[in-house]
Amino acid sequence: MKPLPRRWLITILAVCGGGLVFLTATLLFIPASEVQRLAVRACARQGLTLTTLDFGKAFPLGLHARGLAIADERGNLMKLDRATVRLRILPLLAGRIVVAGDAAIGAGSLKGELELTRSGGLELAGQGVHLEDIPFFATVADARAKGELWLRGNIRGKGGKASGTLQFEVRDVDLRGVKISGTPLPDAAYKTIQGALRINAGRLIMESVTLAGDGLYARLKGDIPLVAAPAGSLNLTLELMPRPEFMEQQKFIFLLLARYLTTPGHYQIPIRGTISHPQLQ
Repeated sequence: MKPLPRRWLITILAVCGGGLVFLTATLLFIPASEVQRLAVRACARQGLTLTTLDFGKAFPLGLHARGLAIADERGNLMKLDRATVRLRILPLLAGRIVVAGDAAIGAGSLKGELELTRSGGLELAGQGVHLEDIPFFATVADARAKGELWLRGNIRGKGGKASGTLQFEVRDVDLRGVKISGTPLPDAAYKTIQGALRINAGRLIMESVTLAGDGLYARLKGDIPLVAAPAGSLNLTLELMPRPEFMEQQKFIFLLLARYLTTPGHYQIPIRGTISHPQLQ
């Protein structure tokens, strides 16, 4: 392979250097309050509100927020005690724009890297996140949720062309008071909830999501939209396989779910609607 001509190398370095100078100037001279207003407007277009206790710039090229909350008309969906995003400098020299972020949710943490250039990509990892620190469950499903979440994901591509995998595990889970469109689901404790998910054509496909509990085994299958979330339509089925003694303890709830009984001891519950407003079919 022939080496690049000298003038090409100079041009490439000039473009990368110019991009670095432009992005640096943008982060240095645009007020943090203006960036915050842009983020608030972006959330508003999705029917969401974004608030923070503190918002400002982070050294060297980044932004930080404290007490960040995302909510809809019913209440908070997500709360971050602390969040920071930074532009990575070294990838810029190769003509790539990569943003690194980390956040604290109670005693747990989330970290990730998002590439905005080329075909795009996202790497995500989370550990020690307690479900009780995520208000989504109480706001959307009226649930009291406990457990410790660990996850790891890798996505390549953008929008409808995105593909990748996501694995998660929740340990020592306790779910109480879960309701979907007003219909209660059984209260249960689960030793683990494990999931292996695949991203394809803009949807999150649940290849294997199992809930192993005391007296109840459950499985969730189907797919969730990523491109149009939170307004995209759900296509999920929740399977419940309770033991007889477990059914006896929560007889009233299983009477309400009787129309979803397919074979003795096996319920299949279709879940439609959207992520923010799920509905039982």
